[in-house]
Amino acid sequence: MRDLTYEIPNLYAAEPIPDAARAAIDALLSSGDLFRYSAPKDAPVSLLEEDFADLIGARYALAVSSCSAALFLSLKALDLPKNARVLIPAFTFAAVPSAVVHADCVPVLVEVDNSYRINLTDFKAKISSVDAILISHMRGHTSDMDAILNLAEEHGLPVVEDAAHSLGTTWNGQNIGTLGRIGCFSFQSYKMINAGEGGIMITDDPDLFARAVIMSGAYEHTWKKHAKIGEIGAKWQNKLPLYNMRMQNLSATVIRPQLPELARRVRDGRRNHDFVAKNLTASGHFHVPAPLDGELRAPDSIQFTLLDFTDAQTHRFLEAATANGVPASVFGLSKDNARAFWNWQFLEETPELPLTRAMLMRACDVRLPARLQISDLEFVATALIAAASAAKA
Repeated sequence: MRDLTYEIPNLYAAEPIPDAARAAIDALLSSGDLFRYSAPKDAPVSLLEEDFADLIGARYALAVSSCSAALFLSLKALDLPKNARVLIPAFTFAAVPSAVVHADCVPVLVEVDNSYRINLTDFKAKISSVDAILISHMRGHTSDMDAILNLAEEHGLPVVEDAAHSLGTTWNGQNIGTLGRIGCFSFQSYKMINAGEGGIMITDDPDLFARAVIMSGAYEHTWKKHAKIGEIGAKWQNKLPLYNMRMQNLSATVIRPQLPELARRVRDGRRNHDFVAKNLTASGHFHVPAPLDGELRAPDSIQFTLLDFTDAQTHRFLEAATANGVPASVFGLSKDNARAFWNWQFLEETPELPLTRAMLMRACDVRLPARLQISDLEFVATALIAAASAAKA
């Protein structure tokens, strides 16, 4: 592999917005028609919903302001009672328990082990005490969805998928996000499709879709501009609160031309991850969990566990990696990290989760955007291995 004299790659810069989007944005700005319900039909947001539903294999799609908004609307659309208990992985972004709290529900955290996936023993122990399940495929790591869905069905519980990090990932050939009752995706800047902000929820359930459409902010009769809603919207008109979480046309105009790029980005992202993972594993300093049977990931980052590092060595590794040009973080050691459950002080109580805590204290996170080239990946792997060697020396 290359030495560290190579030009340092930028691990945070997104891919440029396609030229097709630029032309469409200019036309939209000239029209000034940014509100999704202004046009009688074929507004950019409506077209995005149709395109995304076809791409992912769902009957309905609703574009909203963020993935957090999609998660919130999903829980509200399920009509859960106030203070309903919602089972979520303890390894996720703070926005996930926040969406649960926002929906007047109570997050119940389940252990995540050193594979970054749900610990099924703890899942089975807690499932009988909850009203719904929200599976966060954190950083694109898919838990055993066959086991989870079987247990959910056995207990009569709805499953919502937080697929913010999993657009393009499949489970036994089926797109992640289509396995549960509702799937939610993100278009935030560090995701496969970049609009700065934005989200979308999908479902095959017409009533769930109609409720979500109304609550997203389809006031008066604007719900009729959702072509697939039929007359179900009339059932809920004026009976549900409006939370105004609509996506605007400008965001949709940025997103739509990127959808044809998804397959290429998924392919390149998987190549990048596997290249770096192979080199890190061979060094003996790191453990990179292998995919589960049936899991075909679409990664834009890599997570790995430091093997037999003390706290002091872990801190030295992070300092050396940054000095080498690869900013890495350890979820549990990064101050106020929003992915460390003990920092979610808005929860009524913080549970003891020893498996998740131990994992987070040695789990590293490095971005690997799909646009990186092999020379960039060689640099990243070399920098991380050199940092680990220096920390252990």
